[in-house]
Amino acid sequence: MTAETDWGGAPSVLRMILGKQLEELRNRAGLSYEEAGEAIGVSHSTIRRMEAAKVARLRLTDAEKLLQVYGVSDRQEIDTFLKSVREANKRGWWHTYRDVMPDWFAAYLSLEQAALQIRAYEPQFVHGLLQTKAYARALLGAGNPHAPSGATERRVALRMRRQDLLTRAAPPRLWVVMDETVLRWPVGGADVMRAQIDHLIEVNRLPQVTVQIMPFGNGPHPAMRAGAFHLFRFRARELPDIVYLNGLVGAVYLDKRDDVVVYREALDRLGAQATPAGRTEAVLGRIRKEL
Repeated sequence: MTAETDWGGAPSVLRMILGKQLEELRNRAGLSYEEAGEAIGVSHSTIRRMEAAKVARLRLTDAEKLLQVYGVSDRQEIDTFLKSVREANKRGWWHTYRDVMPDWFAAYLSLEQAALQIRAYEPQFVHGLLQTKAYARALLGAGNPHAPSGATERRVALRMRRQDLLTRAAPPRLWVVMDETVLRWPVGGADVMRAQIDHLIEVNRLPQVTVQIMPFGNGPHPAMRAGAFHLFRFRARELPDIVYLNGLVGAVYLDKRDDVVVYREALDRLGAQATPAGRTEAVLGRIRKEL
């Protein structure tokens, strides 16, 4: 057992890894949820929540007791695990934007920051990691029409801060397929859209970024009924691929293998049906001239 792993620096993702490790240790020790809970004086539901990373923070005393109950006796291993627990209990940088961010979106940001690879299908909007400030301001203003201007600017600042991960050391691999509709929808007007396309051309030249366009003329495709979705893959062996689906008042996170496979296959087919990545810049340039 080791808690030292390449997890990406997002606290809630580290809690997921630690929960998986605690589950593995409990199973190895042959204990049920009830037996583990009774051994440290908590309910079986608390053990379940710890393993599923459904707790806001892991208590150091509970974690240390569980390790001992599960047969971990090496002091260095215990100290290493507890060090990771302390890291997992820290707040992510996005916590400072909690006044303009729904609670469920914090989980998305944690996954985004920790991902090795991010794949996405976008039928309506430019992906948040690829938006210009003017495009984001127009989009967020339309999506929150009653919000004061200060709140909109805070949301724009959050979106721009997210984009730092594309230029950090060891950035994630980002692969986005967008419907042509995204580029035809006049978010903010023609000038904003032309600048947005210029930005897409620029960022698509980054070695870790791939943008593909699904033209109108290519007809129906595998994700036409799905809406936008994102697929995250991680370095840590404990974490499965996770699919993110969002709505107006919440989000769904899928990690069951059978569910994830459906979305992964849809992305594979989208990539094969969309304009090849090598022609993206030419497609973007043509659309820009038509605006």
